[in-house]
Amino acid sequence: MRTTLKQSDYQRAADALQATRPQVQAVAQVEAPGSGFLDDGQVKILFEAHHFARLTGHKYNATHPRISSPRWNRKLYVGGSGEHKRLQQAVALNRNAALQSASWGKFQIMGFNYRLAGFASVQAFINAMVSGEPAQLDAFVAFVKNSHLDDELRKIASSPASCAPFAEGYNGPGYAVQNYHGKIAAAYKSLGGDR
Repeated sequence: MRTTLKQSDYQRAADALQATRPQVQAVAQVEAPGSGFLDDGQVKILFEAHHFARLTGHKYNATHPRISSPRWNRKLYVGGSGEHKRLQQAVALNRNAALQSASWGKFQIMGFNYRLAGFASVQAFINAMVSGEPAQLDAFVAFVKNSHLDDELRKIASSPASCAPFAEGYNGPGYAVQNYHGKIAAAYKSLGGDR
């Protein structure tokens, strides 16, 4: 059984970021509801075909359109363990680019952000993601600090507008299309963040 997070872990992370526990937990709840692992024990991932295309110079767009796409395309996601199958197909073509093209664990940090998450290599990052949720949380804390998103994290409240700066910094300019700011606000409220 993979190591899962306790309330004390969330509090430790919140203290490190000078934030509140509901602010940290709201992000976790939105990024990977439930656990950082699938029921079969594999770490939760989402393989991003547009990043694989970018990292491989679009070399595989024509021959492997399900895993290499010039643009983000929601229809390419299969979810669950199917994402690991997509990742393995990409690994067979270019291992380094493939591992960097998936988001990993409870906080869905992209592999190409391994340095921002505090690791010297993408493999070291993945080893930590596979080890358990505490390492995933530590990577999140490092990523938020190194991306200078700690101020934005501390502004998270129950209104979507308060969550928009963090959502944009964490999920990119398309955050509003996915309503990340609204989801984080709702999660924060459900966790009693305004009490």
